[in-house]
Amino acid sequence: MEKRYDVVALGELLIDFTESGTSAQGNPLWEANPGGAPCNVLAMLNKLHRRTAFIGKVGSDVYGRQLHAVVSDAGIDTGALLFDPEVHTTLAVVHTFENGDRDFSFYRNPGADMMLREDELPRAMLEDCRIFHFGTLSMTHDGVRAATKAAVKIAKDAGALISFDPNLRPPLWSSEALAKENIEWGLAHADIVKIADNEIVFMAGETDYDKGAAILSERYPNIRLLNVTLGADGAISFCCGHRVFVPAFRLGGTIETTGAGDTFCASVLHDVLNNGVTSRSKESLAAMLRFANAAAYLVTTKKGAIRSMPNPAEIDAILKNA
Repeated sequence: MEKRYDVVALGELLIDFTESGTSAQGNPLWEANPGGAPCNVLAMLNKLHRRTAFIGKVGSDVYGRQLHAVVSDAGIDTGALLFDPEVHTTLAVVHTFENGDRDFSFYRNPGADMMLREDELPRAMLEDCRIFHFGTLSMTHDGVRAATKAAVKIAKDAGALISFDPNLRPPLWSSEALAKENIEWGLAHADIVKIADNEIVFMAGETDYDKGAAILSERYPNIRLLNVTLGADGAISFCCGHRVFVPAFRLGGTIETTGAGDTFCASVLHDVLNNGVTSRSKESLAAMLRFANAAAYLVTTKKGAIRSMPNPAEIDAILKNA
């Protein structure tokens, strides 16, 4: 039966304050970029002409209204994007290093994204998607954690593939042990996983990424497609007994890496919607990674994420000319 949505995602939607030069008085200027990993993923999927919806909560404030407008403009269904009348929208200050890497400072004690409750979940939406995607920022606190776990169960019971990105942000966890426990839960319930190199080390205790991936694959046999992102070095895909590495595109012009992993993740989900996660050849996995790497490179050449996602023509141009 045809599903209404290709991908539904749940999680944080926030403002990333990104460095934007200095004022005439010498004070730092910050650009209020809309962000949040799950919505970044959906924004890229919409550029690839997929049908998407977001589940989450923002504050009933100027930033919450900005985010609602941006998400709606991106073509993402906002029917399950709620406004909290008491808690403000979550904010993050992003310091960018010379190589494009970032350091985050969060204003989230509490933040509206933490306030989503299980009884507020849109069951019909969750039952009507092909893929459900989530991360761990919606698992840092009890109430939203219960909502996230319930959403995974509803979607999975309705036949959706489950996509998980740990997206580890240590400052947001009360302890390292709690972060690990909830990442383990996500890994144990996912069909598709995008995990970064530092997260492999955190979860498997291995700096050899192949060994780390082997540990996770043995520990969580439910994972059908495991992608390890290596930043500027590229990505490795483990699927159907294959191990495929594709280097990143290094074409210059990188400003910051915000949203690169989310763009990669969305591109992979787009490929899975076309080609599935079973009976994959090495060639098809390589093509998936090459497309995802090209898209991820392009988003690093702009500031922010939701409004900076590349379109298919831009990605194709990279693939043809690189």
